[in-house]
Amino acid sequence: MAVVKAKKFLGQHFLKDLDIARRIADTLDDFPDVPVIEVGPGMGVLTQFLIEKKRELTVVELDRDSVPYLNEHYPALRGHIIEDDFLKLDLLKIYDNQFCVIGNYPYNISSQIFFKVLDYKNHIPCCSGMLQKEVAERIAAKPGGKTYGILSVLLQAWYDIEYLFTVSEKVFDPPPKVKSAVVKLVRNKRQSLDCDEKLFKTVVKTGFNQRRKTLRNSMKPLLGKDCDAYTDPIFNERPERLSVADFEKLTNIVAAFLPGRQDERK
Repeated sequence: MAVVKAKKFLGQHFLKDLDIARRIADTLDDFPDVPVIEVGPGMGVLTQFLIEKKRELTVVELDRDSVPYLNEHYPALRGHIIEDDFLKLDLLKIYDNQFCVIGNYPYNISSQIFFKVLDYKNHIPCCSGMLQKEVAERIAAKPGGKTYGILSVLLQAWYDIEYLFTVSEKVFDPPPKVKSAVVKLVRNKRQSLDCDEKLFKTVVKTGFNQRRKTLRNSMKPLLGKDCDAYTDPIFNERPERLSVADFEKLTNIVAAFLPGRQDERK
């Protein structure tokens, strides 16, 4: 079978460097007995090293050209290839307990992949892989910097994150216009937030929607213009200054002053 051609509309850039592929596969070695879902295996450059580890593996591939290629070149995958969109799958129909997620993630959906991982956080002890460098930096960013944002806070609430290494654009076919990076997320011990989780997400997203403004201004869509909550010093801060714990505190303040809750405070 001919080599599969990378498709721009799928955000495909096939990794050519086998050493890097092996290093990515090794990121899951701390969880040797946990099944693995690989996202977007393409021609299997990462897949081959996951197969070598003799662990339970399922791959999810949307590209119709890649599926027959994988079946032909990696017989061990037969019956373990799901031809579908990872973002639309119910992952608990693949593995109903714990599973890891790994991939050379398509650039155009990498952030969405990590948001989906959050939806299954109690089932995914480790998620690792390669994505564009700027998104990797955003995921691993600490409070106080320009790269710290929604993805940083929401992921760091539940995962310990390592930025492992940067990857040159020259090791891909076709070469992307940006550098890539490999990250590793390991589920922390947090079982719940010290606030309402749904509101926490809303507060984080609302704060960063106007990240250059103080929280006194960015929280107006939730609390209005003249809320008594604004006397708390936390509203003098910009969102990038707040840690996960600070956002939990902010969420509880917002919860107490949301319209409809005022009667409860009297």
